[in-house]
Amino acid sequence: QVQLVESGGGLVQAGGSLRLSCAASGRIFSDYAMGWFRQAPGKEREFVATISGSGGITYYVDSVKGRFTISRDNAKNTVYLQMNSLKPEDTAVYYCAAKNGQWGSRRIDEYDYWGQGTQVTVSS
Repeated sequence: QVQLVESGGGLVQAGGSLRLSCAASGRIFSDYAMGWFRQAPGKEREFVATISGSGGITYYVDSVKGRFTISRDNAKNTVYLQMNSLKPEDTAVYYCAAKNGQWGSRRIDEYDYWGQGTQVTVSS
């Protein structure tokens, strides 16, 4: 079992930055690829970014490339999502998720554990 707790969400103006954190507990953190997803009101949950268990491979949805950076600190059992140049369309509840194995995925159904989510609101 893996427990995930997100933090760092909040209200920010367009063009601003936020850093989300996701603290994991329960298993060997580096055995899990990690992902960030988001869900806006009235929309389906969508993939944002993923990082391999070692941290060496990352992948992003096109809409956040060049603005968001996913990283992890395996010594601290934490994954981060640095979000810069935020836009109103980035407003959503952001979730972190853990996938057993080294390689990440953009598929929601491949993740085994989920956090409770943290709200990010970007005002125009």
